[in-house]
Amino acid sequence: MTLLSLFKNSNKKILHTLINGNDSFLNEYLTSSYIHDEIFADYEKVSVDCEAEGLDELIADLTESSLFSQKKVITIKNPFFLTSKVSQKYQKQITQLQNIFVNTAKLEDVIVIVASYEKLDRRKKITKSVTQNFNVVETQVRPYDLNKVIKAIITTEGYHITNSAATLLLERSDQVLDIVLSNYNKLKMVAVDRNITTEIVEKNVDLSLAQNIFAILDSALAQNYQEAIARLNNQLQNGNNPIQILAVFENQLEMILLVKILKARGRSEAEIVRKLGVHPYRVKLALKNKLAKEKVAQLLEQAIKLDYNYKNGQYRADNFLKLFILNV
Repeated sequence: MTLLSLFKNSNKKILHTLINGNDSFLNEYLTSSYIHDEIFADYEKVSVDCEAEGLDELIADLTESSLFSQKKVITIKNPFFLTSKVSQKYQKQITQLQNIFVNTAKLEDVIVIVASYEKLDRRKKITKSVTQNFNVVETQVRPYDLNKVIKAIITTEGYHITNSAATLLLERSDQVLDIVLSNYNKLKMVAVDRNITTEIVEKNVDLSLAQNIFAILDSALAQNYQEAIARLNNQLQNGNNPIQILAVFENQLEMILLVKILKARGRSEAEIVRKLGVHPYRVKLALKNKLAKEKVAQLLEQAIKLDYNYKNGQYRADNFLKLFILNV
């Protein structure tokens, strides 16, 4: 079973594949997995970037026979011809591509199109031809499905991860898919007998920026100001600039406020997760916060003002951040 089977497929019997979703890192990961499947072991691997190399190069690779008659897997990256923004000057090449895609059943080569776009122009004739003659794989991952998708990828690749290790991996990756996959690749290199444990994650995946900054805010909210300032100084010394730290403060306060408002309206934890479209872990943390929503709103307003004043040159050092922490 390939990783593509974990996502919605239009027709798994067709080898020609369109991978569509706005996360380019995930799409590249899935593409690499697919083209290196054992069924393509004897295929030559060819990759064409339409934006960098142009459509003529792509057409040449699709139509020219290999010198040794070896079958090819041709990966097409940045297929802008499937989007709505295409110059009229490409009309001739698009017509040629249209003819190729209509007749994919006659090709010995296999075509894999990686379309890392939010939307394709499905009104266009060429897009319709691709969706009709290719297996279309939709790779969009909703935030609250991230844990399930990552566990499925890990299992499919023959690794095992405990529930606590998976939770920690997501926490230390800020529940961001690209970061999770990148950290998972590190863990594969050190996993003994292909087992990923909590201990391995703790040793090999550092706390994320957001986690470190959350710890600052958490200490301040608990009125442990000495620890909060020490943590803040550590982040500043590590090269994180004040506006970057303040942006994370704003994001965290906004999340806490939204969760408190929805909770006050009688929404359950699961309903809040679906409503906000975020990872359940963030909602769970926000629900643990004991501050009144009025206080959280006040802190968020202060943070926004600090952000504005810093960008307008009112503050030239980082002391304003320390004053903000001491006023929490």
